[in-house]
Amino acid sequence: MTAATTAARGPAGVAGRSRDSRVGRRRDPSKARWWVTLAMVSPFLIGLAAFVVYPVCATLYYSLTNFQEGSYRPVKFVGLQNYVDLLTQSDTFWIAVRNTLWMVIIMVPLRTLFALFAAWSISRIKSGAHFYRTLFFVPAIVPVVGAALAFIVMLNPEGPVNSMLARIGITGPGWFSDPNWAKPSLLIMALWAAGDTIVIFSAAMLDVPKELYEAADLDGVNSRQRFWHVTMPFLSPVMVFAIVTGMIYTFQYFTEAFVASGSASSIQSSSDLLGYPGQSLLFYSTELYQQGFVYFKTGYASAMAWILFVVIFVSTIGFLRLSKRWVYAAGDN
Repeated sequence: MTAATTAARGPAGVAGRSRDSRVGRRRDPSKARWWVTLAMVSPFLIGLAAFVVYPVCATLYYSLTNFQEGSYRPVKFVGLQNYVDLLTQSDTFWIAVRNTLWMVIIMVPLRTLFALFAAWSISRIKSGAHFYRTLFFVPAIVPVVGAALAFIVMLNPEGPVNSMLARIGITGPGWFSDPNWAKPSLLIMALWAAGDTIVIFSAAMLDVPKELYEAADLDGVNSRQRFWHVTMPFLSPVMVFAIVTGMIYTFQYFTEAFVASGSASSIQSSSDLLGYPGQSLLFYSTELYQQGFVYFKTGYASAMAWILFVVIFVSTIGFLRLSKRWVYAAGDN
């Protein structure tokens, strides 16, 4: 190429290089947007690290030490000693485990079945279904502490419920003051506040294709067969969700038991605050609270927290694996 040709193409070459530089400059904002995105999510990341990641790591470390809040003795690494003491030397630990398992085994299935039955009953109402859904859902939005206090007043041995039972010749139980009736009283309160699960089941029933019901009617199936073979397959994922979330919540059952045992013990002038009456309301989370914030055994309580985490994790994974055998998902054969 001659020099003249090069000179002729010079401005075009300069223009091309300038366009390339502008394209390069256009790429810079994409990198800047990445840093802007990181800056936007940084408050969440900082909060996650400060309030989730660090406490989890700290409790794991404390569970392996003899750390006791408020004590001036040096923190000593003791390995798995806290876990050994929990499983071998603590009587209240096993009482709390038994009470918690009772709630998981009894309350979670009953609450799920009650919500399923209530949702099915509402779905059969021709008019006013919205009113009944709202009526069932209202207790679910009542503050837990307020609901627990209201039930303590209603189920007081000399309260309104026993007074009404006495009018029809029935001697009411002691409810929260009786070790045999304390957990059933909490069960009644859990059924009363099952509105959130009822609404979920009601929404799932509305999503069942009407064509399937029409086909079932043409085949001459009865209502029981239609519910079991048409409705239940579509409700199975919702039922798994209700059972898993209920199981996770019940393993950590605390507020209702804490308020009920504390208020009932004060009414009866008892010094047995946590677990009253007769440790029937001593659940795993209340025992963890007692060890960590009453006796200030931080290392011991941290070990309890990690055992609870492992139990919840294993139970959830195990139930989800078992549920694959009977849960229907859209698109399955």
